[in-house]
Amino acid sequence: MTVTSLLDLHFAADHLEDGPRALRDILADTRAFDGCLGVQVVADVTDPAHVIAVERWESLQHDDAYRAWRAGPGASGLGAYLAEPAVLTRFTDVVSL
Repeated sequence: MTVTSLLDLHFAADHLEDGPRALRDILADTRAFDGCLGVQVVADVTDPAHVIAVERWESLQHDDAYRAWRAGPGASGLGAYLAEPAVLTRFTDVVSL
């Protein structure tokens, strides 16, 4: 069963330029990780510091493996660019269209 993971991010005011660049570089590794079906980043139209990374995974197990890798040897350092901790919410498909 595929999983959609939403990573809700708020860049710090002093990282509005370099934060998104760092995120782009970080997500190259995400896209290459086993089981990743794709990643899209969307920005809040009224608050450019607020972005959401929309990740699609083949399974919850693939996403779990990725999160474990990011918590260890694949640590990204993204937190240094953020005004507050990132919030991860994961979803499974309920209705296929």
